[in-house]
Amino acid sequence: MKSDTSIPLLPCVELAPTLEFYALLGFEVTYQQRSPNPYAATQREGAQLHFFGLKGLDPLKAFSSCLIIVDEVEELHARFLAALRKAYGRTPVRGLPRMTRMRKGQTRFTLTDPSGNALMFIRRDEPSGYGDDENTPTSILGKALKTARRLRDFKADDAAAAKVLDAALKKPDAGTEQEREQALAERAELAVALGEVPDPASP
Repeated sequence: MKSDTSIPLLPCVELAPTLEFYALLGFEVTYQQRSPNPYAATQREGAQLHFFGLKGLDPLKAFSSCLIIVDEVEELHARFLAALRKAYGRTPVRGLPRMTRMRKGQTRFTLTDPSGNALMFIRRDEPSGYGDDENTPTSILGKALKTARRLRDFKADDAAAAKVLDAALKKPDAGTEQEREQALAERAELAVALGEVPDPASP
């Protein structure tokens, strides 16, 4: 008995640049047509993505997304990052396309393509309840760090994450020195992502 297959169908502004972008990531075009409507099918290992042209699509207001379950995420993120840096000459952490950062022990990351489609790559053996710390932070900075990480990594809302950290860092005796150092380090990363400071990794 054959198992069912589900394939996401994502909108795009233009087909050609969309396929060029996904080719950078290792996706191969398995089907393409120009008329009567722009349409293409791509595949990378077991992941299939189909695209259709949508007139009037505003990438900044797009909300289409899908989950891609993979065996590992750290090496995949590194390969994607290297390919995007080579193509765009910068670390893609703001604007479109963009990709969330990867930290040690993290089990997922989000890639947003030029048309605003968000692809979340999740490690297959990700623990149940990922993102919910066993020990709930009690300090102001500890709670702010947890909230900021969820905004940054799950909702890709860097601006909101920065506001949370800014508010906590302004308060006296908000947490331990270690929490303060961690909050400052993560706020510095967000500053790069938001374009507040130049990206030191870009040429």
